[in-house]
Amino acid sequence: MVLKIGDKAPRFSLPTDSGEILSLNELRGQRVVLYFYPKNMTPGCTSEAVDFRDYTKDFNNAGALIIGVSKETVVRHKNFKTKYNLNFTLISDEKGTLCEAYGVWKKKKLYGREFMGIVRTTFLIDSFGIVQKIWPKVKVKGHAEEVLAAIQS
Repeated sequence: MVLKIGDKAPRFSLPTDSGEILSLNELRGQRVVLYFYPKNMTPGCTSEAVDFRDYTKDFNNAGALIIGVSKETVVRHKNFKTKYNLNFTLISDEKGTLCEAYGVWKKKKLYGREFMGIVRTTFLIDSFGIVQKIWPKVKVKGHAEEVLAAIQS
């Protein structure tokens, strides 16, 4: 499935870094920045998370909630969040159902090798659960600022 702007955001109900279950329905009435990233504790993913962390107050002031998603376990998310003082929720999608629903689980190539993985992608979901903007194949540097600027405009 390929999501487009104007589509209803696929629902989810998955564990967070705290072990609690979070569902998209609970977030109704709030704008959500849902960003998918490949792996905790790697340079690009850490840089992206730290950038979102540093702008969390600005996102909150703009009425948006940041949520990161990867296939890492709840424990690994908790450790990542603690190590880098992340101040937003991380969702554990171990089975990859959310990644597949949002179309970010794709074939990737690295050094001539092909494998399946998460393609770094960010979605802005409005307060009614509709996809408002999509950033595919994200380049980490400046991404948090770009998302924030889109929300504030």
